[in-house]
Amino acid sequence: MDVKTGSDHLSALRDGRDVRIDGRRVADVTTDTAFRGAVASAAALYDAQAHPDAVERLTFAIPGGNGRRANRAWQAPRSFEELRDRRLAMEAWAEGHAGFIGRSPDHVASCLTGFGMGIGTFEAYDPKRAAALRDYLAFARAQDLFLTYVIINPQADRSKQVSQQAAGYEAMAVVDEDHEGITVRGGKMLATSAIMANEMLVSLIQPLGPGDEKYAACFAIPLDAKGLRLLSRKSYEAAAVSPWDNPLASRFDENDAVAWFDDVKVPWARVFALRDTRIMQAMWHETPAHVLQNHQCQARLAVKLRFLAGLARRTAEVNGTIAMAPVRETLGQLAAEVGMVEGMLAGMEARGRLEHGFFVPDRALLYAAQVLTQQLYPRFIDALRELAGGGMIMLPSSFRDLSDPVVAEDIRHTQSSPTAAPLERVKFFKLAWDAVGSEFGSRHVQYEKFYAGAQFVTRGHAFRTFDWARAATAVDRILAETPDPAGALPPTAAA
Repeated sequence: MDVKTGSDHLSALRDGRDVRIDGRRVADVTTDTAFRGAVASAAALYDAQAHPDAVERLTFAIPGGNGRRANRAWQAPRSFEELRDRRLAMEAWAEGHAGFIGRSPDHVASCLTGFGMGIGTFEAYDPKRAAALRDYLAFARAQDLFLTYVIINPQADRSKQVSQQAAGYEAMAVVDEDHEGITVRGGKMLATSAIMANEMLVSLIQPLGPGDEKYAACFAIPLDAKGLRLLSRKSYEAAAVSPWDNPLASRFDENDAVAWFDDVKVPWARVFALRDTRIMQAMWHETPAHVLQNHQCQARLAVKLRFLAGLARRTAEVNGTIAMAPVRETLGQLAAEVGMVEGMLAGMEARGRLEHGFFVPDRALLYAAQVLTQQLYPRFIDALRELAGGGMIMLPSSFRDLSDPVVAEDIRHTQSSPTAAPLERVKFFKLAWDAVGSEFGSRHVQYEKFYAGAQFVTRGHAFRTFDWARAATAVDRILAETPDPAGALPPTAAA
């Protein structure tokens, strides 16, 4: 079938993009020791969807695409069944990385698909820019592109508008426009997965005020665009000793970067909004984009939490504590919390509704899930730490210890378990530590707490979308059914 494969993706990444790390420019992200494992994992996702046994489940036939297929994340659901099948496909894809690639290809694909489902919002703003978005969405879907996005400005004085920052602060802004397009200059965050993506959606989800118009721009560019530099954070993959010592960091360090635009020219065909602060908010919350992309996030997180629950139980088995009542209580709590996330996913689908011909997950349940899972993930990690005790710390320094016969024998005597051989025990706890305590694992705690925004932001979404009228009606009904006592003050006196 005509569907994107891993080799297709790897070939597309050898485009000369400007990636900087450790004082150097990367020649080829597919072979560089800082990125090659994560890039290979991204390519493996496309091989997984192209497998004959999975292609029907993980992809769909593009309408009018002459047999071309794309990942189901690009499918705009028109029914409950299509939304559910889309989520099941995304969960199956996420199992390939146990949920540790947070900005996987289906995330921004969901965002753009949501834009397309709410294209009327863009048309009301500017029909020409809406047409550009519609054409780009068709292009990205046909190519099954891996997109990332940058949708917040670099941190500075968070108490001020972007246009009121001190001199020297340079968030990305429009500095010129002509008949060919616009020119942008400055920095944007947080380009997670940009190292291994094809293109980047640039927008802003933070509120803008009067005077901020030059910062209002939404467009898409290839990652080899002239003048675009990606300033990578430290590579946890490069710091990984070996796949045996760091089984997650060596494969799934999706990377995060600052995107710097050095007078990047963007053609009009790729510009979707410009110099209008209202549309910059409307594109997220007056279309299904925000809810659809975060539906994907919750599906991915469910896979990740199931993996962590599996680590928790295996820890108890390896340590011989599985029969202890307090341990089983902890495991039961974790199981219940995984079930809660799974149930909320099913609920937001079951309570979804048709909007302009498309079936959209229930917003209130989605944002409730976001609020709760931001709090949940750190608790999961803490529970794993308590179950393991010192088991995740007192491990051989690296696989190299095993080459010394004397040390290898010492390891055999000190790494005992009722259910695992010494090396099996070490291998398991190396995995557990990489998920929980390593620099890679710590980054994931930070990511899961903040990828959706600060907690006051997600709680604000929950406040905004909750059915307060229904709750108030229940209160009013009980009040109305409750008789007042004899001799009660008249309303005027009571007031």
